[in-house]
Amino acid sequence: MRALVTGAAGFIGSHLCAHLLAAGDTVVGVDSFTDVYDPALKERNLRTLTPRPGFTFHRADLLTADLGPLLDGADTVYHLAGQPGVRPSWGAEFPVYTARNVLATQALLETVRTRPVGKFVYASSSSVYGDAPTPTPETACPRPVSPYGITKLAGEHLCELYRTAYGLPTVSLRLFTVYGPRQRPDMAFARLLDAARGGAPFPLYGDGEQTRDFTYVLDVVTAMRDAARSRFTGVANLGGGSPVSMKQAVAAVEYLVGPVEVVSRPAGPGDARHTGADITLARRAFGFHPRTALHDGITAMAGESP
Repeated sequence: MRALVTGAAGFIGSHLCAHLLAAGDTVVGVDSFTDVYDPALKERNLRTLTPRPGFTFHRADLLTADLGPLLDGADTVYHLAGQPGVRPSWGAEFPVYTARNVLATQALLETVRTRPVGKFVYASSSSVYGDAPTPTPETACPRPVSPYGITKLAGEHLCELYRTAYGLPTVSLRLFTVYGPRQRPDMAFARLLDAARGGAPFPLYGDGEQTRDFTYVLDVVTAMRDAARSRFTGVANLGGGSPVSMKQAVAAVEYLVGPVEVVSRPAGPGDARHTGADITLARRAFGFHPRTALHDGITAMAGESP
């Protein structure tokens, strides 16, 4: 396949590009290098991709770029670009989330709709569910508890609108707490490993009994390509299958790497108490099966260069 990947230099995007290339696909990567975290980390992610045959990269903003030429010849679009993070999405930052998660998605969909694309895969988030009972099926009514979750749900609705109005074959994949090598530095396991290596203490929000359905990044990107190659359209969960508490996550890092200094902080607005995916639909529709145990995933993260 010939694929366009937005957010190609990011955590999940760079893993997806590598997976697609390994499978023999041709990949056009796009990223605007926003300053959500140090752009040098994205440059480092790209260094493993740019020498590989079949990969080309364009530095571009989806809201201002001429997207047509980027889509020439593409039969699959993986839309991973966006503004991440629950806690920063409140207040004055909300317009940034609206622009990068809603308006950019609409601009890409509008360009794609007139082209013969086989599949449009949108990276959504478990944040659309809010505090839903777990394990959560796709039939649960989305009730986001953060502005970030609202913008990701709006992106899903846009995908569904373009699917029903124009026949664009869209898939929205609700990702549950993705982790693995090259994880964004603001995310939990990246911070835990940094603390275990003598870095800044780990901020534990709330009582630590909140649970997350951690999903290894290679399992996620494998499922993305499988979904693109399947007949499935619509919305599906991608989760790790074994939610653990944050206290258990801290203990797992301490067991594998070393002691973690923890600083307790109050739970913030927008943090769901528990997340857990019902992955029955993804398993039936495109064979999704999370294969990486948490212990193995943390070990892989711990083995990369700090």
